[in-house]
Amino acid sequence: MLLPSVMLVLAMLVQPACLSYTRTIMRATAAECVRAAATAYGGDVSAVRSYALRRLRAVPEVALFHVGGDADWDVSISRTDSHVDVRISGHARPLPLFGAIASLVSVSDGVGIVMSVSLSEDTRPEWVGGDYGTWQKIWG
Repeated sequence: MLLPSVMLVLAMLVQPACLSYTRTIMRATAAECVRAAATAYGGDVSAVRSYALRRLRAVPEVALFHVGGDADWDVSISRTDSHVDVRISGHARPLPLFGAIASLVSVSDGVGIVMSVSLSEDTRPEWVGGDYGTWQKIWG
């Protein structure tokens, strides 16, 4: 009787740690994507998405962490001259007891609970004048 109770308590403690790990990796990836998109020459951010997917492979393909593989990750990157928006979302399938609690707190669909991270940054302060070509001439 004691062993199943201990295992249940252990599972309830491990599940939030697994979801927190996934969310931490997603947040770090979004921050790196903002930096990479801000420095993308010519504004082409298509390579940044593949970079994000490569970084997200740090999340194990175990239902406690993430389900669906690379196809499940939704990475959205938009860039203007001085602003970058990154949104990353994916799914996790928690254990049954924790899953019921998590579905009450977060968005849930047929795949599992939806985990998403958004990051929006101004990449160029307003007080900085000139453009890339001007700065290249100054420092070149």
